Amino acid sequence: MFEFAALSYGLLASVILSAAQRNRNLARPHPPLLLYIGYLLCGLSAGLALALGYLALTIAGLV
Repeated sequence: MFEFAALSYGLLASVILSAAQRNRNLARPHPPLLLYIGYLLCGLSAGLALALGYLALTIAGLV
């Protein structure tokens, strides 16, 4: 299950980043859906980083 989630996340992130870079190179505005999914991935990454950091501190006995 974890492998599927990691593969899906990686594929979606690479598609979003390549589309954003292409739009920037062509000097075109980003579509709203591209921005929405990009912000969603950014928030998901930040939330997961905070949760895993807290888990690591908890396991280490520092929290």
